[in-house]
Amino acid sequence: MPHDPSAIQVSRRFLPPSGEHWLGTDQLGRDLLSMLMAGARSSVLVALLSVGLGGSAGALLGLLASARGGLAEEAVMRTADLAFAFPALLFAIMLAAVYGPSLTNAVLAIAFINVPIFARITRAAANQVWASDYVLAARATGLTTFRITLRHVVPNVAAILLVQATIEFAIAILAEAALSYLGLGVQPPVPSWGRMLAESQTLIYLAPHLAIWPGLCIVAAVLGFNLLGDGLRDVTDPRLRRAGR
Repeated sequence: MPHDPSAIQVSRRFLPPSGEHWLGTDQLGRDLLSMLMAGARSSVLVALLSVGLGGSAGALLGLLASARGGLAEEAVMRTADLAFAFPALLFAIMLAAVYGPSLTNAVLAIAFINVPIFARITRAAANQVWASDYVLAARATGLTTFRITLRHVVPNVAAILLVQATIEFAIAILAEAALSYLGLGVQPPVPSWGRMLAESQTLIYLAPHLAIWPGLCIVAAVLGFNLLGDGLRDVTDPRLRRAGR
């Protein structure tokens, strides 16, 4: 970063773009480019932690439900249905009311909504693998459920989960921006794209670039991860490969 994103210089506020400040400064004299770069770090960190935690927990539950079947599968799926009734935003508000707004609570809230998503996708993909002939042959040779899961099920569902993770990354960045906009995400003085939007809404006519740049960063990040997910899907699924690839 070219400057300290939290350094306040009121005498240098609302400076236009220049060689020293490429995108200008905000209402407190902070370098806008440095704040955007620091905000990217916060957004990616929240997305990485929330998708990593929620995806891992959901994948384990989905594998368990598919391997065990019966009552265990029904319990996991009905619990996932119940979890869908609590959106990440409402869960974050509840955590903030009890423990106060923080980065940790934002990560937990976004991870919570990722658990049922990954559980459903993993269970559906794993059920297809369990119904395949080579898994039936592995069962006939006496392999345990645990070894079949590690040897055959996990490698065959990993690509699907990777593609879904990139899509959830984009959703997590949007969720983090929304939580920070409401003051429930990353707290000052750490910059956040969502909070930059919230702080600039009263200055939209005086300095519209303060809202435009963080908005464009959110759009670019979300679009980038969605395109990455589409590309990975084309690469990992032979049925979706374009002709001539």
